[in-house]
Amino acid sequence: MSIKNFIFNRITVNILAGILLVAALIFGTRIFLDKVTRHNLEITVPDLTNMSVAEAQKIVTADKMKLEVIDSVYVRRMGKGLIYRQNPQAGSKVKEGRRILLTINAVNAKKVMMPNLIGYSMRQAKAEILSKGLRIGRLIYVTDIATNNVLEQHYNGSGILPGTMVESGAVIDLVLGLNNDDCVTYAPSVTGLRYMNAVEAIHDNSLNVKDVIFDDTVKDYTDSLNAVVYMQEPDYGETPLLMGMDISLHLTTDISKVPVPEEDEEETEENSGL
Repeated sequence: MSIKNFIFNRITVNILAGILLVAALIFGTRIFLDKVTRHNLEITVPDLTNMSVAEAQKIVTADKMKLEVIDSVYVRRMGKGLIYRQNPQAGSKVKEGRRILLTINAVNAKKVMMPNLIGYSMRQAKAEILSKGLRIGRLIYVTDIATNNVLEQHYNGSGILPGTMVESGAVIDLVLGLNNDDCVTYAPSVTGLRYMNAVEAIHDNSLNVKDVIFDDTVKDYTDSLNAVVYMQEPDYGETPLLMGMDISLHLTTDISKVPVPEEDEEETEENSGL
């Protein structure tokens, strides 16, 4: 064999060896990274809402995830200590060992001080009630010289003194004056509004909410929060109502049940004719 062929063969062998070494390094690095990052071994985050932390812990332990409670809220209609919110959300893909951050419904409601609303107008009283984290209940009208002047404040059917500590979210009823010369109002149109917004509009018109009827699309508390009014009784119109009268609300999550306002119907017809 000539020196030239020998050198050529040595170079070829070295090049091939180098290629094989690089390939081996790439392959080895790929395997190492896959093991470290657990490539393609993602876990689907389960839905933990409305569970106790202990119940949720059993589920995530099996999936090798961890729980951490980071905050609490107070939702009156939800079980105390149950999981209200989670991050990442249910259905998210995560790696093994991932922490699931939880917000739970507080075991004990926050206490707030009952303000003095006597002598306030209904609108002033409403603003004060909401600023304290309380809610307006029934508007009870009695004959008085001034309409919508607060005469008494009630909690759980009895008068409540200013300074009394009550749970956040407590419902406060107002006894209001009603002058016979200023005692008429009108039902607002609340179709298409969510429950709390509808109640606010009804109170703003010096009326009460009597019955709240959910259709069969409303399955749970979350659905009830998202439901909208599709029918009200009495209906919106020009018929005068005595202040303090009741309005019944029918709610659904099926938007197609909400009637289209007449102006929108006319506009739709005009546009369809173009």
